[in-house]
Amino acid sequence: MAGRFSRSLELARASWSVVRADKELMLLPVMSVIALMVVVGSFVVPVAVLGGFAGGAAEGEPGPVAWVAGLVFYVIAYFVGIFFNTALVGAAMIRMDGGNPTVGDGLRIAWQRVGRIFGYACIAATVGLLLRAIEERVGWVGRLIVKLVGVGWTLASFLVVPVLVTRDVGPVDAVKESAGLLRQTWGENIIGNVGLGLVFLVVYVVLVLAFVLGLALAAQANVPALAAIVVLAGVVTVLVVAALQATMQGVYAAALYRYATRPGSAVPGFPVEVMQTAFRGK
Repeated sequence: MAGRFSRSLELARASWSVVRADKELMLLPVMSVIALMVVVGSFVVPVAVLGGFAGGAAEGEPGPVAWVAGLVFYVIAYFVGIFFNTALVGAAMIRMDGGNPTVGDGLRIAWQRVGRIFGYACIAATVGLLLRAIEERVGWVGRLIVKLVGVGWTLASFLVVPVLVTRDVGPVDAVKESAGLLRQTWGENIIGNVGLGLVFLVVYVVLVLAFVLGLALAAQANVPALAAIVVLAGVVTVLVVAALQATMQGVYAAALYRYATRPGSAVPGFPVEVMQTAFRGK
């Protein structure tokens, strides 16, 4: 286990080396967040204006219209996230092939697969909505089981986007292939994501401490402008770190897929010896 975790950290460092060579790729997660905010606003604002939030829980179970509206929102939200993630992974694949990708290259790759992305968004949204509906209707044991099912789905579908980028297959076949590859690389998939998560958890903790300290100093100095600067700097920093995390996650997924399907092949930025030992068939 320690060896697998160490190799996953090496992969994280390699992912950073790719991101460092193509810093503009961090714009794709930022664009995804902006697009998602537009989507949320397009749903929330009309509902608020029409008084859709006034009834609350007293109105009872949501009706068919609410479920359809919820599914439509889920599909659009998933589509936005998957579209920009596809652009990110596609650009990372270009870098791994020795090219010099741009944001436009990634968006072009995603747009060429827009139909398959929409199909997968429908699948992912339906699964997500069903799991949420079941979780709201069962006890704590059932909720625990549903959460475990959700984790299993997340892991099984982790490589769907790289499959969509590199293979001419539909969303259902992409999910099947991703699940099959998971059986070969499950250790690196799980531990690599945990490794990246732990690294960024430490970063977020440090940022929170720095933010609290900055606000405390501003309050002690009784300088409102300084407090505003601290808040603005904190928000910007968190957004940058979140974009970096999402970018490294996409690069990691691309690397995992590339070496799961091409064992031993060399990729710029990733040590061959690490990849050769990290991706062995089970």
